[in-house]
Amino acid sequence: MTEPLNHDPYSPIACARYSEYEIAILHRQKLHLRWREDNVHYDQVVLPLDLKTVNHEEFLICRGGQGETLSIRLDRIQRVEPA
Repeated sequence: MTEPLNHDPYSPIACARYSEYEIAILHRQKLHLRWREDNVHYDQVVLPLDLKTVNHEEFLICRGGQGETLSIRLDRIQRVEPA
């Protein structure tokens, strides 16, 4: 997945949630995420690798179950839990 041209404006997430992603990255803790991208919903266990900001939008960079690199916009993540 790549960062698509977004038509909806980015909504910043809570600092506490951002910190949870940082801790998961530091501890190499897999996360079970549910997120949407346009009209598609995803439900997957991922390994978070990094956080980045592009054009004032924040993204979680992670490795998917098949080894692919994902870039998920943080405000599109609907559910997070440790895997």
